[in-house]
Amino acid sequence: MKEKKHHPFSPIYDANSEILILGSFPSVKSRENGFYYGHPQNRFWPLIAKIKEADTPIEMADKIGFLLKHHIALWDILSDCEISGSADSSISSPLPHDIPSLLKKTKIRKIICNGKKSFLLFKKFFPDLCTDSSTEIICLSSTSPANAAKSLDALYDIWYPHF
Repeated sequence: MKEKKHHPFSPIYDANSEILILGSFPSVKSRENGFYYGHPQNRFWPLIAKIKEADTPIEMADKIGFLLKHHIALWDILSDCEISGSADSSISSPLPHDIPSLLKKTKIRKIICNGKKSFLLFKKFFPDLCTDSSTEIICLSSTSPANAAKSLDALYDIWYPHF
């Protein structure tokens, strides 16, 4: 059964952010845990740590510090939607966050969409940004446990060249 949901987290960024990683909408586990990529089987945090040759941050404050240290901003495309559980395929009535305003406050010139749904929603809501030559938009394989066909090593091979 679909439920109307509002995005519960603020974006993570500062004026020095250079890369923005965008998901679609937080999973049930992320909403329960109170932070991005909170499902224990999501490979996001181990992947980003491996790319940056660092230990995987565990606590929320460490995750925020890690992202800012590496000039990475983190947010999701949607501020509101109707969704069944965590299934991106069930999203309806989507409303986007104000991504252009975030970009104006930063040095972001590369946007990485974590998964196809994020990328499709980005193209739908921000077509002007998709044709803006000053910002590179990339769709990469999702780190979600629903994308079990890709191992952490396979995701690393896909993601690493973009950092």
